[in-house]
Amino acid sequence: MSETTTHIPDEKARIGAPSIPGFTEEGENLSPLNEAASPLAGDSVKGHSHGGGVGIPDSSRAGRLTSYNVDDFAPLTGREEDWRFTPLKRLGGLHKKELTGAAPKVELSGDEKVTITTVPASDKLRGVVSTPEDRVAANGWKYANEAHVLTIPANAEGIKSHLTITGESMDPAAQHIIVIAQENSEATLVLDHVGSAVLSQNIEFEVRAGAKLTVVSLQAWNDDAIHASSQQAAVAKDAYFKHIAISFGGDLVRVNPSARFAGEHGEVELYGLYFADAGQHQEHRLFVDHNLPNCTSNVLYKGALQGEGAHTVWIGDVLIRKEASGTDSYEANRNLVLTDGTRADSVPNLEIETGLIEGAGHASTTGRFDDEHLFYLMSRGIDEKSARRLVVRGFLNEIVQQIRDEELEARLTDIIEKELAVTNN
Repeated sequence: MSETTTHIPDEKARIGAPSIPGFTEEGENLSPLNEAASPLAGDSVKGHSHGGGVGIPDSSRAGRLTSYNVDDFAPLTGREEDWRFTPLKRLGGLHKKELTGAAPKVELSGDEKVTITTVPASDKLRGVVSTPEDRVAANGWKYANEAHVLTIPANAEGIKSHLTITGESMDPAAQHIIVIAQENSEATLVLDHVGSAVLSQNIEFEVRAGAKLTVVSLQAWNDDAIHASSQQAAVAKDAYFKHIAISFGGDLVRVNPSARFAGEHGEVELYGLYFADAGQHQEHRLFVDHNLPNCTSNVLYKGALQGEGAHTVWIGDVLIRKEASGTDSYEANRNLVLTDGTRADSVPNLEIETGLIEGAGHASTTGRFDDEHLFYLMSRGIDEKSARRLVVRGFLNEIVQQIRDEELEARLTDIIEKELAVTNN
C-alpha cells in the first residue's frame, strides 16, 4: 500500500467525504443544513467587508472572514482550517512580508479583438467580483499597485487568447488581473505561468450575461516558484464559465478558484489536473456558491503523485443556499498514487440549505493502479512500463480533452510523458 494520508474536516456543518486509498465515498442529498444565508461577497464597499457568513465563524467557506484589509486576518499559525495542509515555512513569506518585489510581466497574444490595459490599484474595476478570502490574498491586494484588465468584446465569437505570465524574480511580489467577458461573447483564455516567482496573485473573472468563457490556468513554473492564486468568478444570467487548473511546476503552488452566480441559469464547470513530483506541494481549494435559483455546476479534478514527499491537497466546497432552488451540482476528485512516500489529502464538502434541487453529490478516490487494467494490457503483449504509462495517460486525458486546443493539449501530453518517464526510471 502507498503512504497516502487523508483527513476528515472538523466542521460539523459540512457533508465531507474524505478520501481513503482505493475507496470511494459518495455524498447523497442530505437534509438541509445551516439556515443562515449570506449575500455575494465582493460588493462595492472596498474599505472593509466581512463577507457572507459573518456571525457564523468557520461554519463554511461562505461563512469565513473576507476583507480587503490584511490586518483583519490574524497571523497564520497553520492550525486554521484553510491552512492546516499548507507548509507555511515554504510559503516564501507571502502571508507576512511586504510584497514589494517585481511582479511577473504579462504578455498578451492571440486574437487582436481582445485588449489589455493597466489601471491603478484605485480603479473602480478592481474588486467588482472578488474580496480577499484569506490573509495571503489580502496581502496581495494591499501591495498590488496596479491591475491588468483584459477585455473580451461583446458578441465576439471564437476568441482565443494567451496571456503569458513570466516570473523573473524571487522577491515576494503581488499581482492583480481582471478579465471581463462582455455580453454574449465566446472566448478561451490561457493563463500561462512560467519562470520563477514568489507571488500572491488575485484574478477576477466577470462573465457577463450570455457570455461563454473558458479559462485554462497553467502553472508551469520553474522548480523554485511559490505561487498562491485566488481566482474568483461572477457568472451572470445565462452565462457559462469553464475553469481548468493545470499544475505541474513550482515548489509550492496553491490555487483557489471560486464561482458565484450573478443571474439565473448560469453554468459553471471547474476542472483540474495536477502531477506532483518528489518534494512538490500542490494545493487546489475551490468553492462554488449556488446563491441563485436554477444554476448548475460540475467539478472534476484528477491528480497523480510520485516521489518521496510529493503532496497534493484538494478541497472542494459547494454551497447550495436556501434561495437556490432548482440547483444541479456535482463534484469529484480522483487521485492516482504512482510510488510510495506520497501524500494525497482530498476533502469534498457539500452544504445544502434547501431540498428543492435537481440534484447534488460528491465523490473522492485515492488509490494505486488498477491491477486488472494492467493485467489486461500486459496479456496483450504490452510490457509493464508501457502499460502503466497507458493507464496514467488515459486517467489524466479526460481533463486534457476539456481544453479543446490542439496545440495546448499536445504540450500537456508531452509534459505528462516526461513526468511518466521519471516514474519508469
